[in-house]
Amino acid sequence: MANEVDLTVAQIGLVDPLKARVKTYLAGEEITKGELVAMNTTGVIHPASGAAADYKAQQIVGVSLNAGNTGAAIDVCEDGELYGFTVSGLNCGALLYAHDTAGRISSAIGTVTAYVGRVTALTDKGTTNVIRIQTIFSEALVT
Repeated sequence: MANEVDLTVAQIGLVDPLKARVKTYLAGEEITKGELVAMNTTGVIHPASGAAADYKAQQIVGVSLNAGNTGAAIDVCEDGELYGFTVSGLNCGALLYAHDTAGRISSAIGTVTAYVGRVTALTDKGTTNVIRIQTIFSEALVT
């Protein structure tokens, strides 16, 4: 599937930590910094996917802010703006979705519709665009 939003792992970070909502979850498998993650029915997180109508699309909780193996504590941005994603070619306000590739974000709807946020501008709007993650469960559910 095309439209995958590229990222630079070393640059993933919160634009304004005081205005972001971050929660810590336990990893159910290896998680990479910058991956879109979903919580399963036992409460652990896995890379999220827009490929199938299962918990990986229905229970998206946010973007991982650190990496870890199974059982590791992973900080997840549930609501906030993030650096590190290549969105310069997208318009401000463009919606973002779970990509069919687990853990990735897309500028187009995957096999199922799992909305995760939008592109937004910083104060230097002509120069820096970032992503705003908004994974409120009512919005992240598959439609």
